[in-house]
Amino acid sequence: MSNQTSHYNVLVQHFCQNPGIDKYAANLTRSFSDESNEVSMVAASVIMLLLVGVFFNLNLFSRFSDVSAILDPKVRILISSALSLFLPVMSYLFSEAKNNVKKKSDDDLSLGAGVILVWMLLVELLRKKVDEIHMRGYSSTIQRAGRVIWLGSLVFFSFQSAGRKAVFGILWILCAAKVVQRIAFTEVGKRSYAHGKNARLITSYMSRRRARRREAQEEKQEHVVVGVRDVVVTGVGDDLLRASDFIVMGEQDLILEATADGYKLMDVAAAARAVTVGKIWRVLSSSGDIDPDQRLRRLCLSFALFKLLRRRFDHLPVTEEETQDCRDLIFNGVYNGKEENVDAVFQMVTTEVNFLSEYYHSVIPVVFASPFFFLANYLLLPVVVLGLCLMTVVLCGNGSARYAFRSIGQDNFAISAGLLSTTACLLLKSSTSPDAFFTTIDFFVTFLLFIIFLYEEIWEFVVFLLSNWFMVSLLCSYVGRPQWLSSPTFGGIVRRILWVRSKMSQPDLSFKQFSALNTRWPLAVGMPSILSNLLRTAPVPNKAKHSIMECLVKHSRGLGGARPPPPLSNGQAVLVERQERRRPELLAELRPACDSDSVAEVILTWHIATSLLEDKEGKDDDGRVVATRLSRYCAYLVAFHQELLPDNPDKTEKVFEGMKAELKAKLNCGGYYLSRWRARLQVIAGGTAGSMASAQWKDKQVVHNGAKLAHLLREYCDCDDSHPERTCCWKLLADFWTELIVYIAPSNDVERVMGHEKVLVDPGEFITALWTLTTHTGITRPSTASASI
Repeated sequence: MSNQTSHYNVLVQHFCQNPGIDKYAANLTRSFSDESNEVSMVAASVIMLLLVGVFFNLNLFSRFSDVSAILDPKVRILISSALSLFLPVMSYLFSEAKNNVKKKSDDDLSLGAGVILVWMLLVELLRKKVDEIHMRGYSSTIQRAGRVIWLGSLVFFSFQSAGRKAVFGILWILCAAKVVQRIAFTEVGKRSYAHGKNARLITSYMSRRRARRREAQEEKQEHVVVGVRDVVVTGVGDDLLRASDFIVMGEQDLILEATADGYKLMDVAAAARAVTVGKIWRVLSSSGDIDPDQRLRRLCLSFALFKLLRRRFDHLPVTEEETQDCRDLIFNGVYNGKEENVDAVFQMVTTEVNFLSEYYHSVIPVVFASPFFFLANYLLLPVVVLGLCLMTVVLCGNGSARYAFRSIGQDNFAISAGLLSTTACLLLKSSTSPDAFFTTIDFFVTFLLFIIFLYEEIWEFVVFLLSNWFMVSLLCSYVGRPQWLSSPTFGGIVRRILWVRSKMSQPDLSFKQFSALNTRWPLAVGMPSILSNLLRTAPVPNKAKHSIMECLVKHSRGLGGARPPPPLSNGQAVLVERQERRRPELLAELRPACDSDSVAEVILTWHIATSLLEDKEGKDDDGRVVATRLSRYCAYLVAFHQELLPDNPDKTEKVFEGMKAELKAKLNCGGYYLSRWRARLQVIAGGTAGSMASAQWKDKQVVHNGAKLAHLLREYCDCDDSHPERTCCWKLLADFWTELIVYIAPSNDVERVMGHEKVLVDPGEFITALWTLTTHTGITRPSTASASI
């Protein structure tokens, strides 16, 4: 024990040898030793410790595999809720700490109150994590500006010493610079033809494109347009992409003047910096070492399609000719009838949805990504802010730079004595003094806030450099400026960024899985959709992607293009097709399960049947996996995203509530909430196979109808000896769910479009990717009257 005491005394002597440290530590701990101020300081420390824990956990565990400019919505809600109360609570605690500590008339602001003020400034710097970069208004920016002005008043009217005022002034300058930066983002975004005004400009460009084509046809140059398309249909997909004049970047250089209904534009060939999909494809095709797998070319095509799709959210017109061209680019150009290209199509559409998500919900300015913005925002702006900080220091010293910089060390003892020595001294004293222990926690919180702030700045820079936006901008600069094509420096930069991007993991396309019969979820349904983040997520099976693509192609251009495409159906088309080849009398009995005019009823009926069949033993073949995962995803849409379904959301909610009531009636209240999975399924299945098969279909009773459907599907399977272990049954279900989800996806009405815009904050909705694909390819859902077959 004596050796430990001796060792402790040596450490104290080493780190606390400066006589000023003891006095400084006493001043720091006085905030806790003063009983009138103890509650305020402890409350402030506890609040900050919890908040720092949230920030630290978010930065430590959510960034290794997520290079995204969008913050997870559930994290945004958590932090936004905490920060909405932070400033008023901490302002009160600051006032208490300032007023309750007894000090002499010539003393400066107490150290405890200064610590709280540092926290308020650092948290304001970190607040940008949850502030989206909007280009439609200033409401959040005005609120933030008000908070920064209030903090500025606390900084410049609370301190007397020049050194302390200078240090806090530097932090306030950083806060103010962030606010001005966000105001500039909003203003530039609203006024820019490349961002805020881009949708209307693209509409004018597409109109000019149509006029140019008509002129070409009148001059007997139809081969320029039609000839390429004919070549592509024969299988040469690259030819169509090389000839595409969809704009990627540089459309703002085409403007001649504003007109009554848009903009008068010059021809795209007249603007050297205007880059089209065809130009990208031609140049990168000849630079095989940059884009050997066409991933970058598809990235630029995604960006061009994103600009076209944005007009849907602004309710601008889209012509049939444009839709036909998009359909050719996707189906004849990228897909080209090859099964190995299915993943490329879905990756391209997923990237396009990510562009939309980041445009509307980004917390990092990736939307403005370009070499010029990189230079202005990440190289020149820090120099300007540094100059403002130096000017603030000089002004705090009444114009004397020498006095101002000397006073920073004199008036801030922790800086002059060394942060490491001061922290070590407090840490050693905390073992014997509770006041020193709490003060050490405050130092620890402050240190972590600084680290998190620096980490966020570095991470923003990394995300910006590796973002798809910056890559598209670099490629367009590379293609649009001939002098850059031969530059080894620029080519080297592109290759190094590509190398880093290639080392990052690419997330698989996935969707949420929800079972209406799962005992864990009966209470959650009908509550806020934020609970859907707790659901299990499963990757979209490759077989499902291939089946969906085949279904989309069939419904877009017909079989072989020789006849009009068949209309989408809510699954009845699959039964009709099977009825022609297998037992007609049995398949005809299945059709009432699709007769409802409510998509929600059809989904839940077939979902319950699929769940009952899933409980039976059988191998996990492709059909089983596709059917069960699509079934659970469609049930998830019914439970949490009624606004994305064709039905009136009130109707969908009514259907779901009816299903819950029916389940409660079958299981009783205790069984509904507490029964196990298999016991629940046995009750729901009910009766013998013969009794259920002979039972009548009941209107609006999806549980009963689902149980009957399951028995009929078992009979359909068992009577076919050529497909053992229910293979043919799962093939039927896989085809049905593929047809149904394609039927759900397309929509042009405002309510559904706004529903998709709403879910962009969580850019992982599979139905939004399908909606994007059907919108570009012109696939529409027939009216209710014509939907049945």
